[in-house]
Amino acid sequence: MHAGEIAGRAADTSDPRAGLRAVASLRVLADALELRQVEAGLRAGMSWQQVADALGVSRQAVHKKYAKRIDQTIPVPRRNT
Repeated sequence: MHAGEIAGRAADTSDPRAGLRAVASLRVLADALELRQVEAGLRAGMSWQQVADALGVSRQAVHKKYAKRIDQTIPVPRRNT
């Protein structure tokens, strides 16, 4: 099942159990995609602040969530620009 089908099930309120499972699946997918994009941003030279700004969260929040989850070979910029 692809993301569009899962989103459709998540939006369909006729079967709440299936809808809730679909919402949970979307959360897992979104989290995995966000991690990939955070890593891509850092590899591209973005700072934690720039990643945070793009996600609409604080630098502290994005750093706390991802600092230990990202590929440790990524040379993370130290500046907050």
